[in-house]
This record gives sequence, structure tokens and C-alpha cells, in this order.
Amino acid sequence: MDTALALSALISTLLSALALYAGSRNCRWTPRPKHPHRSTRIGLALAVVGLVLWMRLLGGGAGLCAMLGTWMLGLMALPYLALRSSPQTNGPR
Repeated sequence: MDTALALSALISTLLSALALYAGSRNCRWTPRPKHPHRSTRIGLALAVVGLVLWMRLLGGGAGLCAMLGTWMLGLMALPYLALRSSPQTNGPR
């Protein structure tokens, strides 16, 4: 039970970071999003779900620290992973 809860908390927190990065202007994987606020809302909703899951697993303080640590690791790693891939183009200019 704890393993499934920890895995779902980890996945939801990293998906939150991915959704926030996909909606930003600096994302190299997707062209300029038509609705950047939609991915921001999804990212923030997944962050809340991840926070609740981490707090349920570890308690209040440790859950908050684990969520923020995982979230920041994802937010820092995604731009470096994007640098290793070719940028998405919007077509000929």
C-alpha cells in the first residue's frame, strides 16, 4: 500500500512539473501552446494532488518537503532534458 501511494505521489508531482514546463514559453518540445493557462491549471491541480498524497504518506512537514523536493527536481531536470533533444519548429518562416 505504501509503495503504491509513494509511486502515485511521485508520478503526480513529476507530471505536474511536466505540465507546467509544457505550458511555459521556454518549452522546446512543443510549439507555442494556444492555451497556456490550461496546462498551468493542470500542473497546479496535479501539484495539489501530489502534495496531498505525499502528506498522506509521510505526514505534514515531511510530505511538504518531499513534494517540493520532487517538484523542484523535475522543474530543474526538464529544461536540461529538453536541451538534449532537437527543438520543435512551427514550420517554414
